[in-house]
Formats: sequence, C-alpha cells, structure tokens
Amino acid sequence: MGKSVKIKDLLKPALFHQISGDESALEREVFVPEMNRPGFELAGFFKHTDFRRIILFGEKEISFVKEMSKESQLACFSKLANDETPCIIIAKGYSCPEILKNIAIKRNFPIFETTQATGRVSIDLTGTLDEALAAETLMHGVFLNIYGKGVVIRGDSGIGKSEIALELIKRGHFLIADDAIELYHIGQGIVGRAPEVLRNLLEIRGIGVIDVSKMFGVASVLPKDHVDLIIQLERWLPSREYTRIGMEEDDVMEEILGIQIPKIVVPVTGGRSMSAIIEAAVMNMQLKDSGFDSSKEFVNRILDNIKSKSS
Repeated sequence: MGKSVKIKDLLKPALFHQISGDESALEREVFVPEMNRPGFELAGFFKHTDFRRIILFGEKEISFVKEMSKESQLACFSKLANDETPCIIIAKGYSCPEILKNIAIKRNFPIFETTQATGRVSIDLTGTLDEALAAETLMHGVFLNIYGKGVVIRGDSGIGKSEIALELIKRGHFLIADDAIELYHIGQGIVGRAPEVLRNLLEIRGIGVIDVSKMFGVASVLPKDHVDLIIQLERWLPSREYTRIGMEEDDVMEEILGIQIPKIVVPVTGGRSMSAIIEAAVMNMQLKDSGFDSSKEFVNRILDNIKSKSS
C-alpha cells in the first residue's frame, strides 16, 4: 500500500464542518491527490469512476441534484457513499442533500460542509495531497538557493561541499539542506528539503555542526525549494577532458523520480574559487533560460571573424 493521509489530518474543523460520521469515520485514508467533481456520476455514469478520490460538490452539482428524482438520488448517493470513497465535501455554503445525509448517517460515512469556494477547496486540497502523497527519494549532497535557483551540489565525501556551501551562504545565498536531501516529485518538478533532524544545520570538518539560522540569521535559510540544477564536483584528473567552451557535448541531464534535471560537472583543484565558479554556472544557466548562450555567441564570433578574413 502506498502513502496516505487520514481525513482527520487533512480537513481542519475551523474550515470544514462535519455533519455525518463519528470519530472512527475520520480514520478513512486518502491515497490519491485528485478531487472528483461528480457530474457524470450524478447523471448515472459510473464506468470509470475512481472511488479513491474525495468527492466535491459545488454549485453546479447541487443545482443538478435539485433536478433529480428521489429515486435517482437514492441510487446515485448509495454508490457514492461507499467504503472506498474517503469523504464528500459540500462547498460554497450549500447544505448537504437530505437523502445523501441520511445514507451517510446510516453508513457512518463522513460528509463535510464548508463556506469556501469550490475552486479554492479543490486547489488547496489537491496541493496539500500532492505534497503529502508525493513519490520521494533521498540524495546525498548540499542544497542551496543561488540567485533564485535551487542547486544541489554533489561530490565525494571530503571534497569540500559543506565548505563551499558556507562560503556561498556568506555571499548571501540560502541553505536548504546539508548532507541529506529529501526529494519529492510534486507537480511537474522536484522539490527538496532537509530532514527535520538536520534542518538549518551545516557540518564543517574541524569545527563541527553549526546552526546557520543562528549564525547568519533566519533569512539565510529556506525550508524547501524546487531543484533546478545539479552540480557534480569531481577531483581534477589531468588525463580527463573537461568542458572548456561549452559546445563539446549535449546538455547533461540526470533523472530524479522521472524528472530530467540539468547537470554540470565541475573539476575541483587547488587555487580555484569554487563558490565563484558555482555562482557563474548558475548565472550562465539563467542566461540560457532567457535565450542567450555564451558558448554559441563565442563560436559565432569566431565564424564571423573567419568570414571577414576570407572575404
């Protein structure tokens, strides 16, 4: 069985008024993040209904119910209020149809009413469930926000990831996670954060663990961010060819939970300011995102120079 969220942990009493079902009914679990607006079901079409979804009634559904006969309501609501459906929510201040309420009371099925707009309920609950039920994995490295981009810095143990992160924090960038990064597939991207026990902490060899939020202020840390770039630090090998112009190979990508993330390999050697190099890599990425590629511009200049000399 996959991840789930219990109804009692999802719907807060301040926003959702429970009109049926006791405490045990709130133990029902939600396994999928999507909402079900039951238009087809009210019309009698149940062929592809996924009963694992929360059912949400808005103005259109309530208006349709008023046009239904009592027999049709009884047949439809008996199918909707089943053991697999987590709950039903009636939005926009409307009252629950009496037939549905009676069925729910007999079956100890949870129904909630709320004054919130239907669209707002759908957006808020879908976002909450999408994050809570997201596929996840754990990655070793340091995660920072640099110039507005979520950057994961990876490399062998002892290569200096945390020390580079410390320098970047001193330059005004933000720490999200050190050593272990929890990664979640949310929406169309990957979101990373620190495990609770490591939040705001940075380990520096020779010093120990420091609390970045205490040392540099609460504005120096972020709770989470989207992963936009992976920078892989490697020890410099004279025998290996590294990117110099930027046109030597196609863009390198790394797949995380089914999402392709841009990746840059940066060699580490004495005398190189790694924090400045990483800043430059992020700024160059931002330029590419805006449509300007410095490597292509350099190649074009060379070609133009050759043409001018040959003419």
